[in-house]
Amino acid sequence: MHAPTPTLRFRAATEADIPALVELVTCAYRGQASRAGWTTEADLLDGPRIDPQVLRADIARPRSVVLLAERGDAGAAPCLLACAHVAEDAGAGYFGMFAVRPDLQGAGVGKALLAEAERLAGEDWQLPVMRMTVIDLRDSLIAFYQRRGYTRTGIHKPFPYGDERFGIPLRQDLRFEVLEKDLAREASA
Repeated sequence: MHAPTPTLRFRAATEADIPALVELVTCAYRGQASRAGWTTEADLLDGPRIDPQVLRADIARPRSVVLLAERGDAGAAPCLLACAHVAEDAGAGYFGMFAVRPDLQGAGVGKALLAEAERLAGEDWQLPVMRMTVIDLRDSLIAFYQRRGYTRTGIHKPFPYGDERFGIPLRQDLRFEVLEKDLAREASA
């Protein structure tokens, strides 16, 4: 049984949010804590999931937002529930660093954050498509995105072996696949 979806408030991250973001992204993907949710990469990768310097650069650059979903219930103190990086990349939206607290995975928080990221890229930035890269071994994660209108492009990118800012691979067969969604078609539907 999943927790009920809390009322959400979205905002752009600032440098002050970096420690909380590193903690959230790590607990959603790495180590024992990540096994409480379904997005764990603990069997594929060890070590850090995100580097604070990379986050700082993503927050500072133009047409790039680290989007936060916080508990927005009236009278409640802000509480970070989920995050994602949304940026313009070569005339398309890019969606990455998607993390939801493991105890809230499956409760609708991630779906709402993804919808807000698509709205930002499509409506505010007028970008025609949203792209992302997903480790191609992550069948359940790819299926999640396919149910939300993303298609597999068949385009693969190498995993950054040797760059421990993004983790320590536990397998030698990791690579990314590019997924894509037509935001212009979505807006006209």
